[in-house]
Amino acid sequence: MKKILFLGLFFMGMLSTGMAQLKAKVKCPDFYVNVLDGTVNDLKPSYTPNEIKEKFPCFTSEEEEGGTAKCGGGIYYKDKDIFFYTKRDYVEVGPKFQGKTSIPILGTKRNSLFRTLGNPKIKDDLWDAYEMQYGTLVLHYDAAGAAGKVKFFQFSTLGSDQLSLCE
Repeated sequence: MKKILFLGLFFMGMLSTGMAQLKAKVKCPDFYVNVLDGTVNDLKPSYTPNEIKEKFPCFTSEEEEGGTAKCGGGIYYKDKDIFFYTKRDYVEVGPKFQGKTSIPILGTKRNSLFRTLGNPKIKDDLWDAYEMQYGTLVLHYDAAGAAGKVKFFQFSTLGSDQLSLCE
């Protein structure tokens, strides 16, 4: 009788342990960056960390806003190559971005975006900053001059004179 009771408790313990290991993977909606409106799935770069995490719960890491945070804090999606810098109010979209954009930007030649974006407000060898209706769009290139292609981009609700990007 003791053996049956022991075996029953043992199997129940094993069953509950096995069930405790099952976790549903957090699922996010597909990322859609509207370059002309300065949003990601209708979220602006100025939204709070909680608003971003609520919309996209599958973040790979986060950094609290504050004095010790390297870039002022953020919500990071390394597997999707998109980063929300919440204290500095900008979003960075990397070269391996896993999502869609309203206009093709990544890999586009430097001078081919004039019709869509106009002239840049500030030009440098490896980047251009465009004044947009919502704030600033910064395109970073893989090479200087006309041969350069967009490697990654950042956008913010702040103007170019207020924007502080993380190194």
